[in-house]
Amino acid sequence: MNKSGISSVGQGTGRRKSSVARVWLKPGTGKVEVNGINYKDYFGTEAARTAVTLPFKICGSKSFDAKVSVTGGGFVGQSDAIKLGIARALLDTNESLKAVLRENDLLTVDSRIKERKKYGQKGARRRFQFVKR
Repeated sequence: MNKSGISSVGQGTGRRKSSVARVWLKPGTGKVEVNGINYKDYFGTEAARTAVTLPFKICGSKSFDAKVSVTGGGFVGQSDAIKLGIARALLDTNESLKAVLRENDLLTVDSRIKERKKYGQKGARRRFQFVKR
């Protein structure tokens, strides 16, 4: 048992934009639970659902259940954070999967984040409209 009280085989953390996902894997049938809800009910779009299950499909492994705790951001950032977290947790269970996961860019962190708004401007880069008179 780890400090969160969950007995797990592997664990991983994924981050994307402002979302943080903590993933615990345990032996099972391929069930993915996000914040206590089935991932199909949690995510409304098919693209987000596909992103969550992609690491399992790439590795051909349906022998793990994933329990995910995710906070922050929107559903796109959360699904990508979960994807990275599951990939890292799978790597934690079996080190030989590293080549397959790396080949499919599942271990690469997408570091793009929102640029901050600057003072004297309307947004990050957008200026206020110039008025001649």
